[in-house]
Amino acid sequence: MSATEFQKLASLFPDEIVTHSYVQDIQLPGGAGTFALITLDNGLDHSKPTTLGPNTLVELGEVLEGLKDRAAKREIVGVGVTGKPYFLVAGADLSAVKTLKERDHGLWMAQLGHSVYSTLANLGVPSFAFINGLALGGGLEIALQSTYRTVSTGAGALALPEAFIGLVPGWGGVYILPRLIGPENAVKVMIENPLSNNRTLTGPQAFELGIADALFEPADFVEQSLAWAARVIAGEETPARKNAVDPSDEDVARRWAAAVSAGRAFVEAKTSNASPAPAKVLDIMEANRTMSQGESAGLECETLAGLMQTDEFRSTVYAFLDLVQKRSKRPAGAPDRKLARPVTKVGVVGAGLMASQLALLFARQLKVPVVMTDIDQARVDKGVAYVHAEVDKLLAKKRIKADAANRTKALVTGSVSKEVFADADFVIEAVFEELNIKKQVFAEVEEIVSPECILATNTSSLSVTVMAEDLRYPERLVGFHFFNPVAVMPLLEIVRAPKTDDAVLATAFELAKGLKKTAVLVKDAPAFVVNRILLRLMGEVIAAFDEGTPAEVADTALRPMGLPMTPFTLSAMVGLPVAQHVQESLHNAFGDRFPVSQNLQKLIDNGVTSLWAPGPDGEPVIPAETLAIMSFGNNPSTREEVLRRTQDALAEEIGLMLEEGVVAGPEDIDLCVILGAGWPMFLGGITPYLDRVGASERVNGKRFLEPGVASAPA
Repeated sequence: MSATEFQKLASLFPDEIVTHSYVQDIQLPGGAGTFALITLDNGLDHSKPTTLGPNTLVELGEVLEGLKDRAAKREIVGVGVTGKPYFLVAGADLSAVKTLKERDHGLWMAQLGHSVYSTLANLGVPSFAFINGLALGGGLEIALQSTYRTVSTGAGALALPEAFIGLVPGWGGVYILPRLIGPENAVKVMIENPLSNNRTLTGPQAFELGIADALFEPADFVEQSLAWAARVIAGEETPARKNAVDPSDEDVARRWAAAVSAGRAFVEAKTSNASPAPAKVLDIMEANRTMSQGESAGLECETLAGLMQTDEFRSTVYAFLDLVQKRSKRPAGAPDRKLARPVTKVGVVGAGLMASQLALLFARQLKVPVVMTDIDQARVDKGVAYVHAEVDKLLAKKRIKADAANRTKALVTGSVSKEVFADADFVIEAVFEELNIKKQVFAEVEEIVSPECILATNTSSLSVTVMAEDLRYPERLVGFHFFNPVAVMPLLEIVRAPKTDDAVLATAFELAKGLKKTAVLVKDAPAFVVNRILLRLMGEVIAAFDEGTPAEVADTALRPMGLPMTPFTLSAMVGLPVAQHVQESLHNAFGDRFPVSQNLQKLIDNGVTSLWAPGPDGEPVIPAETLAIMSFGNNPSTREEVLRRTQDALAEEIGLMLEEGVVAGPEDIDLCVILGAGWPMFLGGITPYLDRVGASERVNGKRFLEPGVASAPA
């Protein structure tokens, strides 16, 4: 590819926020010579990460070519690359990549990166990457292409996350990493971590793996890195790369093949191969063991160009950037935050598992007193003990310091009397999911708390409006629905009843922010968003099973969606009685769209907790005694029929939810299922998937999202 084509590519992005390459000559200590240090900086504060768009890469390439000329003239003895505070660089500019309409433009982008990074790797003098902060994707590949690397103990979020976002590490990472840290570790970094909620490495972890050659403290990181570089250039220090391998070695070849095979099994278990990118990463790694770096670069570029045009990649960028990174920070319909009231004490009604999780979350994140109540002292003591035990676990894992652990424990107390709520600003109930019980709780609490105290319910499906109808101040009640496990699941459905006032709602959103949760405003409608969608999905699969579809067929029919678990597994995890209770609520509200399974009720009545049980060889089977409890129709479906039926049911239900105004738009539906149900990014949530398979148009006569939002532009 020519320089003219690179410039043409760069011209397609006139609005790119360019990360500039600033060069400073530094005299290395000990008389080692002149060292050129490049600092990558976009001139913005730490809330705007540095990224690699075409204009950025062209500028970096020109700077490196100039330094290569200086190296040939012996004006410099080495080149270093570091970043602005907290960042080396956050990788390719995904918002720019998403707009590439033509495959050739994607190919040019891939080739441009390789051209620039190849110059870095072949300067004629040693190159060094000083990883001072976040380094993702192409950012980490800059470091990998350097001759040597140092990393700060304070650096967080080092990763090659491309498999997660629908791409492959396209600028040398797939070639260099397995050679540098071993094939098993490379699969962990490129496959297992991205597909495990996009897990990243810390600086010390990267050093331990062998990604970095030296580890220094943040306070004088650059100075220490320069001194280390001087010793390396002077021949006084040689990095020991304990995990590096020679891929031509027979034993390494066997390890390489085994690592790729293990990676494929992991991808199958995590995604059912519903997204093409993870398998492509492994295809490249498998092939490049016997390739030169140049040959691998060609394969990487071609693969990257193809993946950039897939709907899975565009859906992932929509989900990750547009929803999780942007929309979640500006919740649709949230009132002015200036209306929010301060919360200095929290009350939790109940001391069971959910209530105890809530108490821990409020105390740990808000650092305010939290008091739990229950009907007897034994339950209260058990709830407080749970909180203390969880804090001890955090301390043992070094995720919290001893002082913070003691403070958190001291903040959580319990009582059998609701009088302790008298000075609370916010009281949330987490009692049994029965409307009359919740109404009784709020009636008792309202007699004790101040008129300004906000009341919240953690109900998953009951009417907030009905709960509020007998209150003296119904405007103070808001739905505050967490997902289990509370510490892990990021979504919070904030439910506005007709009389909920703006100050209460604004306080709820500010609390969500303080709790580090993503809040979505939902209308008070049965089961709100996530549970309504999940129960419609589960209802269709269970109905197919009741009609005579074999269990294995019904339960695996949705595998092409790549969901985190099968419907029957989800039912068992939620608890069959809980799932049936919510299904009955939805049936009462919406009729036959949510059928109540008599077979499921028979299982509950007989104490069966899961349809599946381990077979003789560990495979899931339905025990004969479980089958004997149930009765079936004679109208079985194929996997394809169950999948299409479920797709159409979801398209119908989401269309109705949007007509009802349950949320502001399809984007909020997608944000909810991603953060509340763990649905994969490559689906884009759910509406891009339903658009992609044609269900939206089959059922509703139109797409949920315009072409180009989470798919190829029109």
